[in-house]
Amino acid sequence: MVALEQRLATYLPADQVARVRQAYAIGDRAHAGQTRKSGEPYITHPVAVATILADLGLDAETIISAILHDTLEDTPLTREELVATFGETVAELVDGVTKLDNVRFRTRQEAAAESFRKMLLAMARDLRVILIKLADRLHNMRTLGSMAPESRRRIARETLDIYAPIAQRLGMNKFKSELQDLGFRALYPDRHRIIGARVRASAGNRREAMKRIEAELETRLSAEKIQHRIVSRIKSPYSVYMKMRNDNKSFAQVMDVFGFRVVVDSVMECYHALGTIHALYKPLDGRFKDFIAIPKANGYQSLHTVLFGPFGMPIEIQIRTEDMNSVAERGIAAHWAYKNESGASNNAQNRAREWLSNLVDEQRVIPSSIEFIENVKVDLFPDEVYLFTPKGRILALPRNATALDFAYAVHTNVGDHAVAARIDDRLVPLRTRLASGQTVEIITAPSAAPSPQWLEWVVSGKARTAIRHHLKRLQHEDAVDFGHRMLDRALDGLGASLDLVRRPVLERYLADNRFKRLEELLSDIALGNRMPDTVARSLLMLQGHPAVTAHTVSEKILITGSERGVLSFGNCCHPVPGDPIMGYLSAGKGVVVHRLECPNVPEFRKSPERCVEIDWDREVEGDYRVELRVSAHNRPGVLAQVATAIADSASNIENVEYQERDLMNAMLVFTIEVKNRKHLADVMRHVRRLGVVNSVHRHPV
Repeated sequence: MVALEQRLATYLPADQVARVRQAYAIGDRAHAGQTRKSGEPYITHPVAVATILADLGLDAETIISAILHDTLEDTPLTREELVATFGETVAELVDGVTKLDNVRFRTRQEAAAESFRKMLLAMARDLRVILIKLADRLHNMRTLGSMAPESRRRIARETLDIYAPIAQRLGMNKFKSELQDLGFRALYPDRHRIIGARVRASAGNRREAMKRIEAELETRLSAEKIQHRIVSRIKSPYSVYMKMRNDNKSFAQVMDVFGFRVVVDSVMECYHALGTIHALYKPLDGRFKDFIAIPKANGYQSLHTVLFGPFGMPIEIQIRTEDMNSVAERGIAAHWAYKNESGASNNAQNRAREWLSNLVDEQRVIPSSIEFIENVKVDLFPDEVYLFTPKGRILALPRNATALDFAYAVHTNVGDHAVAARIDDRLVPLRTRLASGQTVEIITAPSAAPSPQWLEWVVSGKARTAIRHHLKRLQHEDAVDFGHRMLDRALDGLGASLDLVRRPVLERYLADNRFKRLEELLSDIALGNRMPDTVARSLLMLQGHPAVTAHTVSEKILITGSERGVLSFGNCCHPVPGDPIMGYLSAGKGVVVHRLECPNVPEFRKSPERCVEIDWDREVEGDYRVELRVSAHNRPGVLAQVATAIADSASNIENVEYQERDLMNAMLVFTIEVKNRKHLADVMRHVRRLGVVNSVHRHPV
């Protein structure tokens, strides 16, 4: 505690240091008798966490909260006592961190995901929550040796998957690097030891070369009267391991680079130093990046350049100011001034708040915590592309982002109605991947709407969430409408209708079955979770008709194909408009449409309560998948001829494969899309006319 007080005295007034001392006294009493796995008194852990934060220059409220961060969960101390002694803000911070640790990722997957979700929401309310959490995780990683091997591996994996990427996303590279190194050492101790030893040996072998390059840089920058300091950079074992694994490189290839950081006084001197260094060594084409003019999404700023060095190996150089260097290492914790009416926040803090604000908006429409955490993991990818809107606004997106991701980054409404894009004035489809520096313009249409295929085109969490939300809303609307038709038909078969069911009867049934609204019941019916005949009989019995008898119902439910949110089409028989069909209620999936000739229909008929009498409406929309088997001569060019005939019939080919093949003949299986049975017949006729084709038939026949 003495060392912590001495550190705090360098930047906090005496009265605030006294408050921290008081927090220690309370925490020490609350944790009395508790020990860590190592056998040390438990209070040593929160004091160590507070010391890590003090080294970042954090305010007194954060230091106090760090000392007390485990008290609400592990001691009799109450929230009310915290408020009375230290105020509401400290109680909020401690409470926020406590909620995160209730589950500690130790139970089932859903609970772990929900814990993570709570952490991000707590971060959104107060960024200091994540600073305490990261410091807590860092000290736990430093003292991981006392844990059981299985716990070490689980905590290390969690650190590499979640906490190190969060530290990077918040610009806290110093935290990120240590968390990665400690996580790597705990998860793969042998790999860490071997790579670490080779990195140290390599650094020793290159010492003379590094000294010469540094001296030449020093001489040239001093000649230009640029105030500066030069720091040589050595790769960590984890970064070497990841480059070897991801880029499929050998150790020698990864280490075949000299790295230096040049820190100067001003932005102007950054560019002056860049010109000076480029005059000393030739820059490699296409390897210069200006993160000062276009900062990274986490607020990071620097000039990056790669030069052709005197020893035939590349030299990587970063040029930045002292302020930029501080932000690069400390991120949101740099020059800490918690944002309120009078305080200001740095660029990293503003960007972190913007990111968290977007996450809060996303989580409101994602019921599943597991889905939410997967979206967040995508946004934690370190590699980004930087793009321009036509008005010059800069947007940062994850690597492999497409024009559709860009559309949703601009605004959800733009994404929902996107039809195409212009990249540098060239018209491209929405699935086109983007590269840094491109100017992207999105073309929209009021009638356009998301489709399930869009989920295959996007990588950003925001786009994925928006598309899924739209599709779920459509599915719900389709399910309510189709469920209404199914229940009406069931009631009609019993000589009644939904309009004739009295309101109190309906409300009682909904309450007994825990439905808040009629729409929820109708949706449940359409999704196959509740049988319409059973619901109809229950409603009529509640109404006082215990002896309901079935009537003959000749009218079928007509489908238009627009009910894709609740209807699916059997892959076993591939029905198309014009085919005689039936529906089968599958729990959770809704109605699956099958041809009456489908070989599975006899089995479905054994569960008549799940069979739905349906037919095609007069006007049907959409494209429908069907499988064609084409027997043709086995000769060069046959596949191209058949594919051309199908395309000439205005049909799209989804897939093609050779199923059987001998010297004379080949069996080609095409999966194609058609509008209806007549369209299918036209396609088959075009293919049959080819001289190389022996036969063509639909599967199943």
